[in-house]
Amino acid sequence: MMKLRLWQTLFLGTIIIFTLNAQEVVHKGPAADLSKGRLEVSENGRFLQYANGDPFFYLGETAWELFHRLSYEEAALFLENRREKGITVIQAVILAEENGLVTPSVNGEVPLVDLDINRPNEQYFLFVDSVVELAASKGLYMGLLPTWGDKVDKQWGQGPVIFNKENAYKYGAYLGLRYKGHPNIIWINGGDRQCLGNESVWNALAEGIRSADNNHLMTFHPMGPRSSSECFHQAEWLDFNMHQSGHSDRYIPNYRKIMADYALFPPKPCMDAEPIYESHPFGWNPKNGIAGEDEVRRAAYWALFSGAHGHTYGNHCIWQFYTEKVKPVNYPPVKWHEAMNLPGAWDMIHVRNLMESRPMLHRYPDQSIIWGSAGGTIDHIAATQGDGYAFIYLPSNFEVIVEFAHIQGEAFKSWWYNPRTGEASFIKEITGHPREAFRVPVSGIDWVLVIDDASRDFPEPGKI
Repeated sequence: MMKLRLWQTLFLGTIIIFTLNAQEVVHKGPAADLSKGRLEVSENGRFLQYANGDPFFYLGETAWELFHRLSYEEAALFLENRREKGITVIQAVILAEENGLVTPSVNGEVPLVDLDINRPNEQYFLFVDSVVELAASKGLYMGLLPTWGDKVDKQWGQGPVIFNKENAYKYGAYLGLRYKGHPNIIWINGGDRQCLGNESVWNALAEGIRSADNNHLMTFHPMGPRSSSECFHQAEWLDFNMHQSGHSDRYIPNYRKIMADYALFPPKPCMDAEPIYESHPFGWNPKNGIAGEDEVRRAAYWALFSGAHGHTYGNHCIWQFYTEKVKPVNYPPVKWHEAMNLPGAWDMIHVRNLMESRPMLHRYPDQSIIWGSAGGTIDHIAATQGDGYAFIYLPSNFEVIVEFAHIQGEAFKSWWYNPRTGEASFIKEITGHPREAFRVPVSGIDWVLVIDDASRDFPEPGKI
C-alpha cells in the first residue's frame, strides 16, 4: 500500500528520522500565510478569511495533550509533519485533560502553583509560548483551549474542578494579555463539555479573554454529539460554531448538525471540530472495529459539502500522544510517532487542495443538484455549489444523477476527483442543462464529482 522513503532533518544537532508517503505531493511552503493579516469572519458570515480578504481554510488537528506530553524537540517534529500534510490549525489544551493539573509535563512542570488558578507557573507557560512561536514560524495557527472541561464540570475526567465565574474571568484576562500579540491564535473555549448548566463560567472565561484580546477569533468546543450553538450562538464573543460528532459509530451523520447550524440566524461559520478519530474503536470498544481512513474522509467531505467552513482531523493515538510511558486511553493501537503517517492524515491534504482549487467564500450546500435519492445514513450523497463549480461527494455509491438545470453555467466540464490520491480525471464536456447520470470509476469506494462552468477555465480539481 504505502510506499515509504526516509527523510532526514538536522534539528539542534540531532538527526530526526521520519517517514513520508512517496506517492503523495507534499504541501510546499507554510500551512498558512500569516502575512495576510489576522483572521476574521467573511462578510456573508459563512467562512473565515484573512484581513486582506483572501480565504482561510481551517484544517485542524486534535493535539489535545501537546503541551503536557511533548518536549520542544518532539513538538517540532510533530508540527513539521502536520504542516507537510496541509494542516493549518493545531488544537491543543493549556490545562490538559489527562490529569494535567497534577501530573507534571514532560518538562517537569505543572501549569499552576498549588492548584491555584491565580498563580500560573511561569516556566510551564514559557513552554506554551515557545510552541506557539514555533507553530507561527511554520505558518500554523494554534487553536488554544484555555482548559479541558473537567476543570469546570467534572461529569467525567480527573479534574479537579477549580473554576468559578470570578476566577474564570481573571484567568481569561491573563491569557488574553499574554497572547494578544501572537499572530497565530484562535481561542477555543470549552473543552468536551455541554454548555448547559455552566454557561456563566464559560461566558466569564470568554469575556476575560476579550477584555484583553480583540485580535483573535473565538469559538467553543462542546461534548459530542453537540454544538456550541446550543448555548452560545447569540453570544458576541462566539465568532463561529463548533460541532463534535464524536466516536460512537462507524457512520455518524455529521452533516445533519452542520446543516442545522448553517440554518441559524444570524449566520455564523460552522464546522465539525472533533469527528471520529482515525484508529479510534467505534463506540470505544475494539470489538466493534477501528476507524480508518474511509471514516475520516467521509466525515470531512460530508461536513464541508453540507456547509462547514473547515474541518478537523483527529487521530486516537495522537491526541493523547501515546507511548509506552503513559497510560493508554481507549486502546490506542500504535505509538504517536507511528500514527503520524497513517493514510487518513495523508488524505487531509487532498481535502484542502480540492477546496482551495476553487473560489471558497461563496460556496453553499445545495442538494437540489442531485436528482432522485441522495442515499441513506451510510451512503448519503452531499452536494455543494460555489462560484462557477459544484462538488458532489459519493461515499460508496455506484452513480449519481445530476440536475444541470440547478447549476450555474451553460457549458460544463466534469471530473472525477480521487480523495485517496488527490488525482483528477477528466470525464467529458456537457452543453446545456440535461439530467445526466455519472457512474464512478471504481465502485465501493468514495469519489468526488466535480462540475465546472467551462467558461471559468479552472485548473484541474486539487491543483492550485
